[in-house]
Amino acid sequence: MSTVEGDLLHTVEAGSISASRRFWGLTALWLSAIWFITSFILQGAHEQGWTEWGFANWRPVLYAYFLWAVVLCVTRVVIYGEAGKKALFVLPAALFVVSMVVFPLLFALWIGFSDWNLASSTGRRFNGLDNVRRMIADPFYANALLNMIVYCLAIVIEYAIAFGLALLLNQDIVARKFWRVTFLVPLMLSPVAVSWMVGKSMLETRFGPVARFARWLGWDNPSFFGDPLTAKLSIMIMDAWTFIPFMMIMLLAGLQGLSREVLEAAEVDGATRWQRFWKVTFPLMLPVSVTAVMIRVIFKLKLADIIITVTSGGPGGATDSVTSFIYREYRDRSNVGYGTLLALVYLVIIVFGMTMLMKISDRLVKRMTGRL
Repeated sequence: MSTVEGDLLHTVEAGSISASRRFWGLTALWLSAIWFITSFILQGAHEQGWTEWGFANWRPVLYAYFLWAVVLCVTRVVIYGEAGKKALFVLPAALFVVSMVVFPLLFALWIGFSDWNLASSTGRRFNGLDNVRRMIADPFYANALLNMIVYCLAIVIEYAIAFGLALLLNQDIVARKFWRVTFLVPLMLSPVAVSWMVGKSMLETRFGPVARFARWLGWDNPSFFGDPLTAKLSIMIMDAWTFIPFMMIMLLAGLQGLSREVLEAAEVDGATRWQRFWKVTFPLMLPVSVTAVMIRVIFKLKLADIIITVTSGGPGGATDSVTSFIYREYRDRSNVGYGTLLALVYLVIIVFGMTMLMKISDRLVKRMTGRL
């Protein structure tokens, strides 16, 4: 038995790979890449009407990408040996992300600069920057963006309520476990169910119990969704009632993880209850608080189901979020091109806004925890 055959830990290093093996590996890789790029360009030109050569749909291009991805993974091992095997831990996942994220974004960008109304018989037509000009001059989209700012600012109040409930449920109160489960009930409900249960039933103008109680208090014509300000506040209250328990349970978990020795030391030093909260508990809870608020902002930026079910953006777009406005642009007007551009612009705003918010929160956490 040779030394190599008896060595169970033998690995194929790059230096031991023959030149012919490298040649055939690179040849297969380049041929599959050329076929994928050619089919992609050819199909794109065919969709634009620049050439008659092309496929009936984009499925052959998908097959070409899958072939290139498989060849790429195999040739990593063929060309680089053991180093190529290490790349296989990451490469398939990266290729999957490209196929599920990058390609749809490119396709959405391609649609966003076109006039594509599903109600029209002409089909999709490239229109350059017309959708951009329309977006800039669209007062309803600007109003939806302004509403999203107001909705996101309401998270400050939601956070304060959630923190107060977490502090309360962290104390030795009567039936503490019962109240913990009770406060979590809204989180277990679907936002659509909340919309029908609260918005369509309890807040119904004629027969809703809340409307009847408002009449008993002296409100002659209680209309929770007829006035722009009242409608917006009603949407914010329903959304907050659904998601405040989420922040509450995260903050409660953070409070239970705090070191009792630190709190007891502050109490021994003579700190009042407010000083113990503001100088000790709140700074120590900042990492958990930032995480809870960040996740809540992400959920808030997707706010649509309650608005679509209860008000459909009304009255006059007063309650519209960006997501609900884009949804109605697709559903009511069948304007795929313009709606896709609005979604892409909103995505850029979200990425930029969340990046800035994370930087600001990181500096705040470092500054507050540095005082301890």
